[in-house]
Amino acid sequence: MRKQIVAGNWKMNNDLSQTEALITALKAQIKTTNAEVMVAPTATNLWQAYNSLKNSEIEVIAQNMHFAENGAYTGEISANMLKSVGVQTVILGHSERRAYFNETDDMLAKKVDAALANNMRVIFCFGEELADRKSGNEENIVENQIKNALFHLEASAFKNIVLAYEPVWAIGTGETASPEQAQDMHAFIRKIIANTYGNEVANNLSILYGGSCKPTNAKEIFSKPDVDGGLIGGAALNADDFFAIVNAF
Repeated sequence: MRKQIVAGNWKMNNDLSQTEALITALKAQIKTTNAEVMVAPTATNLWQAYNSLKNSEIEVIAQNMHFAENGAYTGEISANMLKSVGVQTVILGHSERRAYFNETDDMLAKKVDAALANNMRVIFCFGEELADRKSGNEENIVENQIKNALFHLEASAFKNIVLAYEPVWAIGTGETASPEQAQDMHAFIRKIIANTYGNEVANNLSILYGGSCKPTNAKEIFSKPDVDGGLIGGAALNADDFFAIVNAF
C-alpha cells in the first residue's frame, strides 16, 4: 500500500527563534494520522528541529545536499553531514534549485546516487514550466526529467524514493492547476514507471503534488487516485494551514 505523505518545505524562511515557534505550534496540533508528516527547515536549524521533534510523529528532512561525501565544495552539505544530525530524508531536484542554481539532470542523478548510497530516502522533484504546458510539451519534459535522473537505478532503489510533481507554471504565476490536471499527470508518471520497472514498483511508489496545494484545495486534490500527498510550500509556514492540509486525508 502506498504511503500518504505531506511534507512542508520551509525554503529560505524562519531564523532559529521562528523555527522554534513554528515547531511548538506544530507539536501542539499533531494528531494521529495515516499520513507521514515531514518538515524541511533551513539547514542551519536542522539539528535544533530534529531534537525538538524526535519524539513526535513529525520527521525533519533536508531541502538539498551535495553529491560528494566531502571536499572543497564551500557552502555545501553532504549526506553524511545530514545523517549526523538525525536527517534521513532529503528533497532533491526542486524547481527552484533547477531554475536558480542550474541543477541539471546529470547532477541530480549523482545526488540521488549519493543519498541512496547513504541509506537516505529521496523526495525527487520535477515538473514543467508555463511555456511547456502551453506548447503541449509537458509530458515530454516530465518523462525526460524522471528518466534522465532515475532510470539508471535498480527497481529495488524505488523503495527509498518518493516522487513530487511540481507544475512550475501553477506556482506564483496566477495560473491554476485543477485537481483533474494533477491526476492526469500523476497517472502518466505512474505509467512511465510501470513501463520500465513494472506495475508492482509503480503501484507502491508515492507521488506527491507540489503545485500550490492549500487548505482550500487539498481535500479534492488528495482524493484523486494517483495523488498520494503534497509537497507544501507557503502553507507549511503556518501551523493551522499545514495541518488543515494534513487532515485533508
